[in-house]
Amino acid sequence: MPIDQRPLAVFLMGPTASGKTALACALSERFPVDLISVDSALVYRGLDIGSAKPDAATLARYPHRLIDIRDPAEPYSAADFRGDAMAAMQDITAQGRVPLLVGGTGLYFRALQQGLSQLPEADPQVRERLSAEAATEGWPAMHARLAALDPAAAARIGPNDAQRVQRALEVIELTGRPMSEQQRGGTGERFPWRVLKLALVPEDRAPLHARIAQRFDAMLKDGFLDEVRTLRARGDLHADLPAIRAVGYRQAWEYLDGQIPAGEFRDRGVFATRQLAKRQMTWLRGELDARVLDPERPVLKATADQALALFLGTRR
Repeated sequence: MPIDQRPLAVFLMGPTASGKTALACALSERFPVDLISVDSALVYRGLDIGSAKPDAATLARYPHRLIDIRDPAEPYSAADFRGDAMAAMQDITAQGRVPLLVGGTGLYFRALQQGLSQLPEADPQVRERLSAEAATEGWPAMHARLAALDPAAAARIGPNDAQRVQRALEVIELTGRPMSEQQRGGTGERFPWRVLKLALVPEDRAPLHARIAQRFDAMLKDGFLDEVRTLRARGDLHADLPAIRAVGYRQAWEYLDGQIPAGEFRDRGVFATRQLAKRQMTWLRGELDARVLDPERPVLKATADQALALFLGTRR
């Protein structure tokens, strides 16, 4: 059997608040790896507290690529990420080092490794009609329509996520096929790197849930709402932008809009973060080629060290 000559890369994946960043930084102390963030919120400048972005001191000591590369008024897609991540990986590999991609955005990991299917471009007429129908029926009703046509897409998209509901319905109208079916297709090209996948998946969710609540409370204490007020004061941001739809920011925006009572805001933010973690762990269970590690076990770092040492030792 011929030796796989592809350069090496590491994917460190896990739900929010599972300790991915701390482990990635610790691994970079021992191994010749450079870090790349795989997080749909950390790409945005100004989304610092609510996204649990590593602080300036951490980023100075452990630089992460693909953090703070977009203004929150600018959408950032999985296709954008794939192009940026591939360029960063090529640069790191050319320097004789190993890219370590760390984050919890499963769509980005999947788009990077499997590629993206060629979905149709937006059709202004179809979009205008869908928007008019939504104005009459409401987006939850449009989401129910999507659930009947593409249950897999509807399961991933919230009933009030107007942009994504509209896009999924648009793709169905333009192609006659569910968007989720087309997204599974990928490009069929072989990924240029040989990958070790490490997935942090707790056996017991209770400590993770407790940590999520503690972290949200710490964010509030650190000025999360003031951060969102600053974003709102710009005047060019709105609730339908991908940056503002990020977990925590959406709930804060709705609270400051008066849509959520003060007594409910914190609980809704914690619940939304827990739901995000649940979706992330569901996706990780489908990554059958990943080495699953329990972040609650004291041997986590030693086990990750061993796995990475064995993997990097295979390099010819």
